[in-house]
Amino acid sequence: MKTSTMPLARRAEHLIGSVIDSSTSLLAAQEHDIVRFAMGSPADDAVPLEAFREIAASQFDHSSFTYGATEGEPGLVKNLVEYLSSTPDPTSAERITITTGGMQGLDLACKIFVDPGDLVIVESPTYTNGSATARSYGAELLEAPIDENGLIVEALPELVARTGRTPKAIYVIPNFQNPSGTTLSLARRELLIELAHQWNAVIIDDDPYGLLRFAGTNIPNFQALSPNDPLLFSVRTFSKILAPGLRVGWVDTDPSVRQLVINAKQAMDTCTNIPGQHILTEFIRRGSLDAHLKFLRVEYRTRKEAMQASLRRHLGERVTKTDPQGGFFLWLTLQGADAATSTQGLFTTALAEGVAFIPGPALSASGRFDDALRLCFASTTPERTEEGVIRLTRALDRARQER
Repeated sequence: MKTSTMPLARRAEHLIGSVIDSSTSLLAAQEHDIVRFAMGSPADDAVPLEAFREIAASQFDHSSFTYGATEGEPGLVKNLVEYLSSTPDPTSAERITITTGGMQGLDLACKIFVDPGDLVIVESPTYTNGSATARSYGAELLEAPIDENGLIVEALPELVARTGRTPKAIYVIPNFQNPSGTTLSLARRELLIELAHQWNAVIIDDDPYGLLRFAGTNIPNFQALSPNDPLLFSVRTFSKILAPGLRVGWVDTDPSVRQLVINAKQAMDTCTNIPGQHILTEFIRRGSLDAHLKFLRVEYRTRKEAMQASLRRHLGERVTKTDPQGGFFLWLTLQGADAATSTQGLFTTALAEGVAFIPGPALSASGRFDDALRLCFASTTPERTEEGVIRLTRALDRARQER
């Protein structure tokens, strides 16, 4: 029998998958109790399940189960634009395309703007599902550092100069960044726009958490700072503010780009799932989204503060941690003797102890940050968080003893 090599496309070697998403299957396979700090997901009890059930029972008809317009159901676009007019993220209908979650928005951005070999700037650490999307289209990634004020934009010209070429795109999570929880300062937003125009590079503005600010003051977004800018491609999602299983998001682009977005999406899935869009249309129409977000902001602030308090009680100066003003995540960096512990190795020990997190190297395209880890505070109650931190402390103690 003849053997042959699978005729894979060249891009297949860049389809690296996601440690974050794979953790869902891994945790499902565990038979013992696990405190789940790993997935960046809303709390189960924060999903407005009863409202969704009532809407599904009363609103659905045959039109909810057929094809729809690629750009989105007109009712959802209309209600979304009306709602956003009262938020820091206003827009207009001709700029909106409804997507299958935020990840499709990132895929559309890279599909439209990134050619094989193009240089794409990414934060380090970052949401590696986003950077992996750029890699899947053949991008070469340039990792750029962050600090307490987000991406260190001032460092970009020198980093870019070292490569000898200019970037095609800049991937940034400006508000309550995943995984660090930091927020890009106003001065850096303005400088990033200036550099993007200097390089003719698109800013892929990934902001799943901007509506979840529970402290501090809103900072103008890119669209407000540079209106009608074709170099801004903004990705949004309902996954973090309502429910990830709906798989509904949107992109906000210059109208001149929108038809390209529609064309690219039609080659993917024709349209975003219609039942989910109809649920969201009615939920927003009733005024329920605003009330729900007000509830989440209070709840997530309480949960963040509970996690920080637990970490102070049980780990003290063994870790440093970020202090986000919104979103889902704390970023921990091991200190002292614990800094020699690999968080990749710690993951297995922690899982045995009954707690899960995302190791730092999973959040860097080049596998950096082996002394750091990401914790999601949004998905666990304060009581459950306390138990998880106790288990994490035991895992760190074990790792230190076994070195």
